Amino acid sequence: MSTPIIETKRLRLRSFEIEDAEPLHQILAVKDMLRYFPSSGPPDLERVQRLVSRQIAHWEEHGYGWWAVEDLQTRQLIGWNGLQYLPETDEIEIGYLHAQPYWGKGLATEGAKVGIDFGFNQLLIPTIIGIVHPENIASQRVLEKIGLQFEQQAEYFGMACLKYVAENPAR
Repeated sequence: MSTPIIETKRLRLRSFEIEDAEPLHQILAVKDMLRYFPSSGPPDLERVQRLVSRQIAHWEEHGYGWWAVEDLQTRQLIGWNGLQYLPETDEIEIGYLHAQPYWGKGLATEGAKVGIDFGFNQLLIPTIIGIVHPENIASQRVLEKIGLQFEQQAEYFGMACLKYVAENPAR
């Protein structure tokens, strides 16, 4: 399946390309960008290249994945959002990450709504989860705004997380 290109009021969601590794590397290299992730230090460029390659392959294998997120006006890469299959738990997670200058503007919510809608309405996924570090209040709010509800504390990727869940309303 080819990755659909979707535009919202302020964002353009498109497939990742290998050329996105360098600008994504710059986003991830900013201090504290990954403080709520299992590996909080900035990844090297080679690791980001592998991440981008895995996302391209994820779309091909599953028919969904992370979109590269661009500012609609500037067409500058600002991060990612979308759905990710978690083989360890056989779940599908909504995820998002944007560069710091784009925080607090509702863009994560705007983009994540696309992922939820795509998963429920196009793919008919029965359940989508969100996992978040307990101290990441902003991300918890995004999950709540897009319709996920707190379910339980759980461990993912070797760290304590809060698990949020949304059931497909069409089920």
